[in-house]
Amino acid sequence: VQLQASGGGSVQAGDSLRLSCAASGVTFRGYVMGWFRQAPGKEREFVASISWCGSSSLYTDSVKGRFTISRDNAKNTVYLQMNSLKPEDTAVYYCAAARAMTLKTMSPRSRYDYDYWGQGTQVTVSS
Repeated sequence: VQLQASGGGSVQAGDSLRLSCAASGVTFRGYVMGWFRQAPGKEREFVASISWCGSSSLYTDSVKGRFTISRDNAKNTVYLQMNSLKPEDTAVYYCAAARAMTLKTMSPRSRYDYDYWGQGTQVTVSS
């Protein structure tokens, strides 16, 4: 199983970025997908997750209203649209896949419930 994250970069506060994560070697529609991030010196934290069909999603409070997670099962890809970026969003962003189909059958905020991880993509937001 491979998860390939892309789309990171260096932007100004208030700008937007869209992260993508392409999956291979997995029946994509059978997995909950999530995004986590890790800033220097901090623990990896939950950002967002989405159920297998995209009908349910969950966000950490600090990104609600600014970030949107979505998925395209035909393309085996999950996205994270990030708007109104803030310097505190600076981190390495990781996509992850959990062998579950709904957010209710797992703990989507827990990194330990995810089975596969991508390599991370750096997002840097300057003020």
